[in-house]
Order: sequence, then structure tokens, then C-alpha cells
Amino acid sequence: MLTRFDVMGSLGMIGNVINDVLSFIIFSILDVLDLVLCYVYKILDFVIESEWKPCYCSSPREAITSSGKILLSEKGESNKIVCLTSTKLHLEEISDTLYTRPSLVSEVSKTTVKELKRRKIDNTTAVVSVNKSTVRSTFTVNNTIVEMLREKIGAHKLHPIPRWSDCDCDTCNSWSDSCKDTLFVHTDGPKDKVGDDVLFIHGFISSSAFWTETVFPNFTESTKSTYRLFAIDLLGFGRSPKPHDSLYTIKEHLDMIEKSVLEAHKVRSFHIVAHSLGCILALALAVKYPNSVKSLTLIAPPYFPTPKGEQATQYMMRKVAPRRVWPLIAFGASLACWYEHVSRTICLLICKNHRIWEFLTKLITRNRIKTYLIKGFCCHTHNAAWHTLHNIICGTAGKIEGYLDMVQNRLTCSVNIFHGQDDELIPVECSSNVKTKVPRADIKVVEKKDHITVVVGRQEAFARELEEIWKTTQLNR
Repeated sequence: MLTRFDVMGSLGMIGNVINDVLSFIIFSILDVLDLVLCYVYKILDFVIESEWKPCYCSSPREAITSSGKILLSEKGESNKIVCLTSTKLHLEEISDTLYTRPSLVSEVSKTTVKELKRRKIDNTTAVVSVNKSTVRSTFTVNNTIVEMLREKIGAHKLHPIPRWSDCDCDTCNSWSDSCKDTLFVHTDGPKDKVGDDVLFIHGFISSSAFWTETVFPNFTESTKSTYRLFAIDLLGFGRSPKPHDSLYTIKEHLDMIEKSVLEAHKVRSFHIVAHSLGCILALALAVKYPNSVKSLTLIAPPYFPTPKGEQATQYMMRKVAPRRVWPLIAFGASLACWYEHVSRTICLLICKNHRIWEFLTKLITRNRIKTYLIKGFCCHTHNAAWHTLHNIICGTAGKIEGYLDMVQNRLTCSVNIFHGQDDELIPVECSSNVKTKVPRADIKVVEKKDHITVVVGRQEAFARELEEIWKTTQLNR
């Protein structure tokens, strides 16, 4: 006689099979659709803007420049030079996932062949040794990277008008009317430094409103009169600059945070609170300023240790974007990560027309709910989201372990981690992985909360938790 657990197990197995079959069919269709859209957008870009927009479907260029060198940035006597050969570009910050995204059919075929070979070998182990001293960080040059670098070198405007497929509203382009090339920073607390400073970093396709509409109003008057609170819109998001020629590398993001907050407000020591993708930037910032960070609070940190034999960037891409139709949040992440032109179409429909979606939301709900999450989700360009996703989340996959080692060995600040138990995008195991690298980290798993509701919906409780962390830090000095 079948028990309840047997029935549930059978239903779960059937559900997984259906999910696998549907995922294979849908993502195979999306592979073809993305290729078709590639040509559609080339034609539209040329007709509307009189120029082709390079994309990562393009084949590598055989020869880049006659000199083989490009000056990326110049600061005093420290010049950064990118050396180019016929097909190689020495540039560590750009993720290979931008242009190495195999179709689902080809990936399944390779996996099948690999499994058959493994079984045929039958217990035979091949050992490959690598001389680390000879390993070089090189990869095939893609047309998109080359074109963007040339734009940086050429006499292009730093703040061009929005592309035809990007939103042209005042909110999304408020930065273009300013002569300041800095991030949008929402500040709260005393104007002059009285106590400590706190930096809030939002996650992917979000904005500073994730903090200012939730925890900021719930801080006590004592906190607001003691702490200077800084919530930023990351480069390419919200009301911050969205340069079309940026590659949105981790260096560019960190440079803008330093310029807009640390330097502009003379911040010398500070607490960091970060969510999701923002946790990666928080770790990088903490490692860069080990003596300045007083506490590190990470919410749903995306840390997946890379198994031996796997490429870190590709492994990370498959973990955060597994190409599955269910759960829906994984489906959305897969669309954003694997399909350059499908995701551009989504941005065209949603981001460019976000005012319509906000109006409809207010109309349907009779203005009973705030639309700050929708604004944060929509106020970005495809170029910013695409490159940030690949260069930050995927591109830093091989660096996070080093960051955590530095936090454990060089930083003395407290490390606190919050994670929603029902998070289907970044599973709770990611926080456990951080704990294995930083044993002193304190983890709190919040029951019945997911990737967003771990903060939104429990903002008052989270505000009290943050205040307690900061208070404890002061007592332990």
C-alpha cells in the first residue's frame, strides 16, 4: 500500500520530468528566437540610429589594431594598457560568459557524449597538471568589446542621448542633465559627521529605494541623529549614470562608489549593508579597505564554490540561471543571462514603458501599494543590466573565495548574514558556504521569506537587527 510520502515522491518526480521536458523545448525555441532577434535589431539599429550596434553573437575579429595596445585609463603615472594580439585580449575584468553561452541543444549533446565517454573509460583516471606560473588570463576577443573600447578611446560623448530602445523619461535620464559624473546617493542622518557611516548597496535590477522605502523610515530617531546613511543607485541603475559605452566591470562599479560616497562625503570608516549582487561589491570594497569596514551585513550572498575541473564563470552562470521554466524567478534569471536579444526585447517592453506599467499597477490596486519595487526593476538600460549581470555575478565567481579568505584573515569586523528560507534564486546553502570560509560569520535564516521578502515586509524587524549590529560593534571597540 502506497503511503502519503510515496505519493508525494512520485508526484515530485513527475513534476521534475515535466519541468525538464518543458524547459528543453522552451529554451531550444529561445535559442532560435535569440538568433533571429539578433538580425532584427541590427536592421532596426541601422534604420533608426544609422549604425550597427555590435552584439556578442558576432564572430571574433582577426586583427584588432596595428599597434596591438589600447590605453584604457590614465591616472597619474599609472597607465593601464590592454595588449591585443590577433585574437587575444589581456583583460581580466571581462567575463567570458558574455560571449560563451552554448545553446541548450549543444550543451545537452556535449553532456551526453561526456557521460558516455566517462562510462567507457570505466575507472580510468586522467591527471592533468597545470603550471600556474605559465597560466595567462587571456580569451578570445569579441567584436562588442572591441567596439566599446574604441568608443572609449574615440571622441564620443560620455553621456549620449538614450538609445531608441531605452527609456527617455526624466527619472531614468536625470543624470544626463548634470555635469557631475557620480552616482545618485540618497543620504539620511546628520549633515555633519557625528557618529558612524553606513553604506547600503542594492542588488541586481533594483535601486536605492529598496532601502529608503523599507528600512530607512523604520530606523529610530536616535539612529538617524547618530549615523549618516548612504543608499546608492549603482552605475547603470535607478537615477545613476547609464553610459552606453561602459562594460560595467567591478572596477567601474567600485570606482563610482568611491568617488560618489567615500570621497565626496569624506567617509573614512563605515558599515556595509548589501543585498544579493551588492554582496559581491561589498566584499570587494571590504577587501580594498580592510581597516575601514566596521561591520559587514550580507543578505542572500551569491556564493557557489566552484568544483574542481569546472570553469568558475560558466559554473556560476548555470547556478544562477539554470535554464528552467520553474521556479519563475529562475526562468526570469535565465532569460536575462543566456539571451542577449530576448532580454533586450524584455527591456524594450518593460523598461522603456515603465510609466505605463506603474500607472496600470496603481489603477488596478487603486493606489493601495507603493510602486518603488517596479521603478527599481524598470529603471535601467539593457546594456547596464546585461554587462553587470555577466561581469559582476559571473565574472567574479573565481574571486569571491579570495575575497572571503581576506575577510577572514585580514578583517576584524563582524560579519552578519541574513537569508530567506524560501529563496529560490540564491539558495540558503550559499550563506552556509560563506560560513565555511568565514567561521565567525553569524547567519540568520528567516522562515517563510524569499529573496525579496527577507527585507521587504519585515523592514521594521530588520531595522532593529541592523541597529543592534551597529550598537554591538561600538561596544566591542
